[in-house]
Amino acid sequence: MAAFRGSYTVMVTPFDDGGRLDEQRLRQFVDWQIEQGVQGLIPLGSTGEFLSLTREERRAVGAIVVEQAAGRVPVLVGTAAEWTDEAVAFSKEAEGYGADGVMVVPPYYSSPTEEEIFTHYRRIGEAISIPVMAYNNPYTSNVDLKAPLVARLSEIDNVSYIKESSGSVTRTTEILRLCGDRMTVFAGYHPWEGYLVGAQGYVSVFSNIAPGLSTELFQTTVDQRDPEGGRRIYHRVLPLLEALSGDLYVSATKAALGLIGMPVGHPRAPRLPLPADRVAPLRAVLKDLGLLQ
Repeated sequence: MAAFRGSYTVMVTPFDDGGRLDEQRLRQFVDWQIEQGVQGLIPLGSTGEFLSLTREERRAVGAIVVEQAAGRVPVLVGTAAEWTDEAVAFSKEAEGYGADGVMVVPPYYSSPTEEEIFTHYRRIGEAISIPVMAYNNPYTSNVDLKAPLVARLSEIDNVSYIKESSGSVTRTTEILRLCGDRMTVFAGYHPWEGYLVGAQGYVSVFSNIAPGLSTELFQTTVDQRDPEGGRRIYHRVLPLLEALSGDLYVSATKAALGLIGMPVGHPRAPRLPLPADRVAPLRAVLKDLGLLQ
Protein backbone atom coordinates (compact mmCIF):
# COMPACT_ATOMS: atom_id res chain seq x y z
CA MET A 1 0.00 0.00 0.00
CA ALA A 2 1.28 3.45 -0.95
CA ALA A 3 1.89 6.13 1.66
CA PHE A 4 -1.26 7.44 3.31
CA ARG A 5 -2.40 10.88 2.20
CA GLY A 6 -5.64 12.68 1.43
CA SER A 7 -9.03 12.96 3.08
CA TYR A 8 -9.82 10.03 5.39
CA THR A 9 -13.26 9.71 6.97
CA VAL A 10 -13.23 8.94 10.69
CA MET A 11 -16.35 6.85 10.43
CA VAL A 12 -19.51 6.70 12.49
CA THR A 13 -20.59 3.26 13.69
CA PRO A 14 -24.13 2.45 12.48
CA PHE A 15 -26.64 1.00 14.93
CA ASP A 16 -30.11 -0.38 14.25
CA ASP A 17 -33.29 0.83 15.94
CA GLY A 18 -32.55 -1.44 18.89
CA GLY A 19 -29.06 0.00 19.36
CA ARG A 20 -27.28 -3.06 17.99
CA LEU A 21 -24.39 -2.93 15.53
CA ASP A 22 -25.92 -2.78 12.04
CA GLU A 23 -23.65 -4.73 9.69
CA GLN A 24 -25.72 -4.08 6.58
CA ARG A 25 -25.72 -0.32 7.11
CA LEU A 26 -22.00 -0.40 7.85
CA ARG A 27 -21.25 -2.20 4.59
CA GLN A 28 -23.51 0.16 2.65
CA PHE A 29 -21.82 3.14 4.28
CA VAL A 30 -18.36 1.89 3.28
CA ASP A 31 -19.47 1.46 -0.33
CA TRP A 32 -21.13 4.87 -0.40
CA GLN A 33 -18.05 6.58 1.02
CA ILE A 34 -15.81 4.99 -1.62
CA GLU A 35 -18.25 5.76 -4.43
CA GLN A 36 -18.30 9.39 -3.29
CA GLY A 37 -14.52 9.62 -3.59
CA VAL A 38 -13.15 9.22 -0.07
CA GLN A 39 -9.40 8.52 -0.04
CA GLY A 40 -9.27 6.47 3.17
CA LEU A 41 -11.41 5.16 6.02
CA ILE A 42 -10.82 5.13 9.78
CA PRO A 43 -13.31 3.08 11.79
CA LEU A 44 -13.26 2.98 15.59
CA GLY A 45 -12.09 6.51 16.19
CA SER A 46 -13.82 8.91 18.58
CA THR A 47 -16.59 9.56 16.05
CA GLY A 48 -17.03 5.79 15.83
CA GLU A 49 -17.86 5.59 19.56
CA PHE A 50 -15.12 3.03 20.14
CA LEU A 51 -15.45 3.36 23.91
CA SER A 52 -19.13 2.40 23.70
CA LEU A 53 -18.49 -0.89 21.89
CA THR A 54 -17.72 -4.32 23.29
CA ARG A 55 -14.44 -5.97 22.38
CA GLU A 56 -16.31 -8.30 20.03
CA GLU A 57 -18.06 -5.37 18.37
CA ARG A 58 -14.77 -3.55 17.90
CA ARG A 59 -13.30 -6.53 16.13
CA ALA A 60 -16.44 -6.91 14.00
CA VAL A 61 -16.48 -3.25 12.93
CA GLY A 62 -12.81 -3.23 11.95
CA ALA A 63 -12.99 -6.52 10.08
CA ILE A 64 -16.20 -5.59 8.24
CA VAL A 65 -14.79 -2.26 7.05
CA VAL A 66 -11.56 -3.89 5.86
CA GLU A 67 -13.47 -6.65 4.08
CA GLN A 68 -15.98 -4.31 2.44
CA ALA A 69 -13.33 -1.80 1.34
CA ALA A 70 -11.53 -4.72 -0.31
CA GLY A 71 -8.36 -2.74 -0.97
CA ARG A 72 -10.13 0.09 -2.80
CA VAL A 73 -8.93 2.61 -0.20
CA PRO A 74 -6.65 2.27 2.83
CA VAL A 75 -8.30 1.40 6.14
CA LEU A 76 -6.69 2.50 9.40
CA VAL A 77 -8.39 0.93 12.40
CA GLY A 78 -8.63 2.68 15.74
CA THR A 79 -6.98 0.45 18.35
CA ALA A 80 -6.73 2.75 21.36
CA ALA A 81 -6.96 1.41 24.89
CA GLU A 82 -5.99 2.66 28.33
CA TRP A 83 -4.09 -0.55 29.07
CA THR A 84 -1.02 -1.02 26.86
CA ASP A 85 -1.47 -4.79 26.62
CA GLU A 86 -4.99 -4.30 25.33
CA ALA A 87 -3.89 -1.69 22.76
CA VAL A 88 -1.23 -4.13 21.57
CA ALA A 89 -3.82 -6.90 21.31
CA PHE A 90 -6.26 -4.69 19.37
CA SER A 91 -3.46 -3.64 17.01
CA LYS A 92 -2.26 -7.19 16.37
CA GLU A 93 -5.85 -8.22 15.76
CA ALA A 94 -6.32 -5.40 13.23
CA GLU A 95 -3.19 -6.41 11.36
CA GLY A 96 -4.45 -9.99 11.37
CA TYR A 97 -7.71 -9.18 9.60
CA GLY A 98 -6.00 -7.00 7.02
CA ALA A 99 -5.97 -3.39 8.24
CA ASP A 100 -3.52 -1.16 6.38
CA GLY A 101 -2.61 0.69 9.56
CA VAL A 102 -3.85 1.58 13.05
CA MET A 103 -4.70 4.87 14.72
CA VAL A 104 -3.89 5.10 18.43
CA VAL A 105 -4.80 7.85 20.86
CA PRO A 106 -2.53 7.75 23.95
CA PRO A 107 -3.87 6.38 27.25
CA TYR A 108 -6.63 8.83 28.08
CA TYR A 109 -7.22 8.60 31.82
CA SER A 110 -4.01 7.75 33.63
CA SER A 111 -2.17 11.01 32.83
CA PRO A 112 0.91 9.13 31.61
CA THR A 113 4.40 10.58 31.68
CA GLU A 114 6.34 11.10 28.46
CA GLU A 115 8.33 7.95 29.15
CA GLU A 116 5.12 5.98 29.65
CA ILE A 117 3.67 7.37 26.42
CA PHE A 118 6.82 6.47 24.51
CA THR A 119 6.83 2.96 25.94
CA HIS A 120 3.14 2.55 25.07
CA TYR A 121 3.73 3.40 21.41
CA ARG A 122 7.00 1.48 21.26
CA ARG A 123 5.31 -1.69 22.40
CA ILE A 124 2.53 -1.27 19.84
CA GLY A 125 5.01 -0.50 17.06
CA GLU A 126 7.16 -3.50 17.89
CA ALA A 127 4.14 -5.83 17.94
CA ILE A 128 2.96 -5.11 14.39
CA SER A 129 4.44 -4.45 10.97
CA ILE A 130 1.82 -2.01 9.64
CA PRO A 131 2.03 1.79 10.15
CA VAL A 132 0.87 3.47 13.34
CA MET A 133 -0.87 6.85 13.30
CA ALA A 134 -0.56 8.54 16.66
CA TYR A 135 -3.60 10.62 17.53
CA ASN A 136 -3.07 13.84 19.44
CA ASN A 137 -6.34 15.11 20.88
CA PRO A 138 -5.56 16.82 24.18
CA TYR A 139 -9.14 18.02 24.64
CA THR A 140 -10.51 14.52 25.17
CA SER A 141 -7.49 12.34 25.92
CA ASN A 142 -6.03 14.49 28.73
CA VAL A 143 -2.65 14.11 26.98
CA ASP A 144 -0.91 16.53 24.63
CA LEU A 145 1.64 14.96 22.28
CA LYS A 146 3.88 18.00 21.88
CA ALA A 147 6.30 18.26 19.00
CA PRO A 148 9.48 17.14 20.84
CA LEU A 149 7.67 14.01 22.05
CA VAL A 150 6.29 13.38 18.56
CA ALA A 151 9.86 13.62 17.26
CA ARG A 152 10.86 10.95 19.74
CA LEU A 153 7.89 8.78 18.72
CA SER A 154 8.96 9.11 15.09
CA GLU A 155 12.13 7.18 15.98
CA ILE A 156 9.93 4.09 16.38
CA ASP A 157 10.12 2.52 12.94
CA ASN A 158 6.45 2.34 12.02
CA VAL A 159 5.09 5.28 14.04
CA SER A 160 5.12 7.44 10.96
CA TYR A 161 1.80 9.33 10.96
CA ILE A 162 0.03 11.64 13.36
CA LYS A 163 -3.49 13.02 13.48
CA GLU A 164 -2.80 16.45 14.95
CA SER A 165 -5.87 17.80 16.77
CA SER A 166 -4.36 20.27 19.20
CA GLY A 167 -6.04 23.08 17.26
CA SER A 168 -2.72 24.85 16.66
CA VAL A 169 -1.63 25.05 13.03
CA THR A 170 1.87 26.02 14.14
CA ARG A 171 2.11 22.63 15.86
CA THR A 172 2.15 21.01 12.41
CA THR A 173 5.02 23.28 11.39
CA GLU A 174 6.95 22.37 14.53
CA ILE A 175 6.39 18.63 14.09
CA LEU A 176 7.60 18.72 10.49
CA ARG A 177 10.64 20.79 11.47
CA LEU A 178 11.67 18.31 14.17
CA CYS A 179 10.70 15.08 12.40
CA GLY A 180 11.40 15.76 8.74
CA ASP A 181 10.18 12.95 6.52
CA ARG A 182 9.90 10.52 9.47
CA MET A 183 6.39 11.80 10.26
CA THR A 184 3.43 12.62 8.00
CA VAL A 185 0.88 14.96 9.53
CA PHE A 186 -2.88 14.60 9.06
CA ALA A 187 -4.89 17.58 10.26
CA GLY A 188 -7.60 16.89 12.79
CA TYR A 189 -8.85 20.49 12.75
CA HIS A 190 -8.33 23.39 10.32
CA PRO A 191 -7.57 21.26 7.24
CA TRP A 192 -7.03 24.08 4.74
CA GLU A 193 -4.63 25.92 7.04
CA GLY A 194 -2.91 22.62 7.82
CA TYR A 195 -2.40 21.87 4.14
CA LEU A 196 -0.72 25.24 3.64
CA VAL A 197 1.96 24.41 6.22
CA GLY A 198 2.61 20.85 5.08
CA ALA A 199 -0.12 18.49 6.30
CA GLN A 200 -0.61 15.69 3.78
CA GLY A 201 -4.05 14.62 4.89
CA TYR A 202 -7.14 15.30 6.94
CA VAL A 203 -8.92 12.94 9.32
CA SER A 204 -12.35 14.31 8.57
CA VAL A 205 -15.57 14.17 10.56
CA PHE A 206 -17.56 16.13 7.98
CA SER A 207 -16.51 13.61 5.35
CA ASN A 208 -19.05 11.25 6.90
CA ILE A 209 -21.65 13.50 5.29
CA ALA A 210 -19.82 15.07 2.34
CA PRO A 211 -16.88 12.82 1.41
CA GLY A 212 -16.63 14.27 -2.08
CA LEU A 213 -16.27 17.83 -0.80
CA SER A 214 -13.65 16.81 1.75
CA THR A 215 -11.61 15.07 -0.95
CA GLU A 216 -12.05 18.01 -3.31
CA LEU A 217 -10.66 20.34 -0.63
CA PHE A 218 -7.52 18.21 -0.37
CA GLN A 219 -7.04 17.71 -4.09
CA THR A 220 -7.54 21.36 -4.94
CA THR A 221 -5.32 22.73 -2.19
CA VAL A 222 -2.56 20.12 -2.18
CA ASP A 223 -2.54 18.13 -5.43
CA GLN A 224 -3.47 21.03 -7.71
CA ARG A 225 -1.53 23.55 -5.61
CA ASP A 226 -4.44 25.96 -5.78
CA PRO A 227 -4.77 27.44 -2.29
CA GLU A 228 -7.30 30.06 -3.38
CA GLY A 229 -9.50 27.43 -4.96
CA GLY A 230 -9.14 25.42 -1.78
CA ARG A 231 -10.08 28.46 0.28
CA ARG A 232 -13.33 28.80 -1.64
CA ILE A 233 -14.23 25.16 -0.96
CA TYR A 234 -13.22 25.54 2.68
CA HIS A 235 -15.37 28.62 3.19
CA ARG A 236 -18.25 26.72 1.64
CA VAL A 237 -17.97 23.81 4.08
CA LEU A 238 -17.07 25.80 7.21
CA PRO A 239 -20.72 26.11 8.31
CA LEU A 240 -20.95 22.31 8.26
CA LEU A 241 -17.74 21.94 10.26
CA GLU A 242 -19.10 24.41 12.79
CA ALA A 243 -22.47 22.62 12.96
CA LEU A 244 -20.66 19.37 13.78
CA SER A 245 -18.23 20.86 16.30
CA GLY A 246 -18.43 20.76 20.06
CA ASP A 247 -19.38 18.06 22.53
CA LEU A 248 -22.35 16.85 20.46
CA TYR A 249 -20.32 16.08 17.36
CA VAL A 250 -21.24 12.38 17.26
CA SER A 251 -24.94 13.11 17.72
CA ALA A 252 -24.79 15.92 15.14
CA THR A 253 -22.97 13.76 12.59
CA LYS A 254 -25.47 10.93 12.95
CA ALA A 255 -28.38 13.37 12.76
CA ALA A 256 -26.94 14.91 9.59
CA LEU A 257 -26.61 11.49 7.99
CA GLY A 258 -30.25 10.79 8.75
CA LEU A 259 -31.26 14.09 7.19
CA ILE A 260 -29.43 13.33 3.93
CA GLY A 261 -31.04 9.89 3.64
CA MET A 262 -28.19 7.82 5.05
CA PRO A 263 -29.57 6.78 8.47
CA VAL A 264 -27.08 5.19 10.87
CA GLY A 265 -29.13 5.14 14.05
CA HIS A 266 -28.69 7.08 17.26
CA PRO A 267 -25.49 7.19 19.35
CA ARG A 268 -25.17 4.97 22.38
CA ALA A 269 -25.62 6.25 25.92
CA PRO A 270 -24.50 8.33 27.59
CA ARG A 271 -24.77 10.26 24.33
CA LEU A 272 -28.30 11.32 23.41
CA PRO A 273 -29.80 12.13 20.01
CA LEU A 274 -29.20 15.67 18.82
CA PRO A 275 -31.55 18.09 20.63
CA ALA A 276 -34.47 19.31 18.52
CA ASP A 277 -33.32 22.93 18.63
CA ARG A 278 -30.06 21.92 16.89
CA VAL A 279 -31.73 19.98 14.07
CA ALA A 280 -33.27 22.89 12.16
CA PRO A 281 -29.98 24.86 11.90
CA LEU A 282 -28.20 21.68 10.80
CA ARG A 283 -30.85 21.08 8.15
CA ALA A 284 -30.35 24.63 6.85
CA VAL A 285 -26.59 24.08 6.52
CA LEU A 286 -27.12 20.83 4.63
CA LYS A 287 -29.65 22.53 2.36
CA ASP A 288 -27.21 25.34 1.55
CA LEU A 289 -24.63 22.72 0.55
CA GLY A 290 -27.13 20.94 -1.67
CA LEU A 291 -26.89 17.75 0.38
CA LEU A 292 -30.55 17.26 1.26
CA GLN A 293 -32.47 14.76 -0.84
